[in-house]
Amino acid sequence: MLFFSYLRGQFMMWIQHVDAVDLVFKGLIIGLVASAPMGPVGVLTVQRTLNKGRWYGFVTGLGAAASDIVYALITGLGMSFVMDFVERPRNMYALQLVGAVMLFGFGLFTFKSNPTRSLHPSSNRRGTLWHNALTGFLVTLSNPLIVFLFVALYARFAFIVPGHRIEQGVGYLAVIAGAVIWWWGLTYSINKIRNHFDIHGIVWLNRTIGIVVMVVSLLGFYFTLRGRSLY
Repeated sequence: MLFFSYLRGQFMMWIQHVDAVDLVFKGLIIGLVASAPMGPVGVLTVQRTLNKGRWYGFVTGLGAAASDIVYALITGLGMSFVMDFVERPRNMYALQLVGAVMLFGFGLFTFKSNPTRSLHPSSNRRGTLWHNALTGFLVTLSNPLIVFLFVALYARFAFIVPGHRIEQGVGYLAVIAGAVIWWWGLTYSINKIRNHFDIHGIVWLNRTIGIVVMVVSLLGFYFTLRGRSLY
């Protein structure tokens, strides 16, 4: 009996491990998608990378990532209250379709938007790294509409898992990691091509991101209709 109890315990631990890995994968995608569009903070990050140096741009992105996790947690807590509704297969099916449609609309908005309108004359003062991070945090925090993006992403990827607090916490850490990876990669790339990157580069980067989001949302919509999954 002890042997079978041990096997059962190991099996349950394996199931939880798989759930955690699944949430890490989803969290990374959510963090990347939520950070990628060239909104005001994205433009600010590019500006500071070009004018002040890579680290000033990177910490601006870190500030934005800190703000994102605030909204990510608020959204997750809000959705956890309606999980009895969401857990029903028919409701989850409909929610994933709605999430895919919302993501497509977000991608279309990103594609059509002109991020260069957020450009402002850059100050000659570098300021401290903390100051640059704080402004990135406040700029992102001032846009509560990002909650709707998180709702769409959570619905699309079935990210909220009730009764698994540890795994869910790991998933939220993955959201932060995804955002940090994006800002690290963006500032690294911009710094490398700073002599060839201008306003038109920001526009085309934003359009590319919009196209990618729309394609992923269409694929998600199609696979959901077919009863299959992208992940």
